[in-house]
Amino acid sequence: MPDSVRLAKRVAALARCSRSEAAQYIEGGWVTVDGHVVERPHCMVGDETVAIDPAARLEAVEPATLLLHAPIGFDPDAGIDAVLALARPDTRWAEDPSDVRMLQRNFHRLTPLVPLDLDASGLIVLTQDGRVRRRLTEDLAGLEQEFVVEVSGELAPYGLARLNHGLQYAGRSLPPCKVSWQSEARLRFAIKDVRRGQLRAMCAEVGLETTAIRRIRIGRIPLAKMPPGRWRYLPVGTRF
Repeated sequence: MPDSVRLAKRVAALARCSRSEAAQYIEGGWVTVDGHVVERPHCMVGDETVAIDPAARLEAVEPATLLLHAPIGFDPDAGIDAVLALARPDTRWAEDPSDVRMLQRNFHRLTPLVPLDLDASGLIVLTQDGRVRRRLTEDLAGLEQEFVVEVSGELAPYGLARLNHGLQYAGRSLPPCKVSWQSEARLRFAIKDVRRGQLRAMCAEVGLETTAIRRIRIGRIPLAKMPPGRWRYLPVGTRF
């Protein structure tokens, strides 16, 4: 049996490139060991078969951002295991338009952002990218979010006008937002700086009982037609 060497050294010899370039090939998911993709340049190999994808490109591996359609009851605060139970390689949306290559490393150190109420569903963000994390924490109050809220009951007089401007929540006067009917039992909210429990409380103030809440947009990024429990990539550089 030959002596074990680091995978990067073996790839450098195969590709006739530098160790740093070999590491890029490996981290980019272009290298297999006995037919299995390995993304760790320091992995030790001996007599295993190492192969480089003929389509391999030398490019930096960017941090990933995943857009997840979280189902009702999903609690990202429960920890990373709760996140990875939904965001897995096999739950990627088949119609993901991003054309981003999926890597094993995309599922490491994901931070959930813009959480939902436990009784709500819709778009949340999981990211490794510090730029996205800062945008969706430091600047979140200025980003418009869009929700579809299903309701029952009878709207109080001037209720729609009060939903748009004139209510209070948690001791603060709410800024104007845009609320309109989508159907007889469905309201659309376009709103900034929304707090947990706020939409349900707003509806209750005008005589309506909330039966379902779904977030369909954060800033410029829509949920689209992605079904619950599926995710897609946010292309690097796309702005919220």
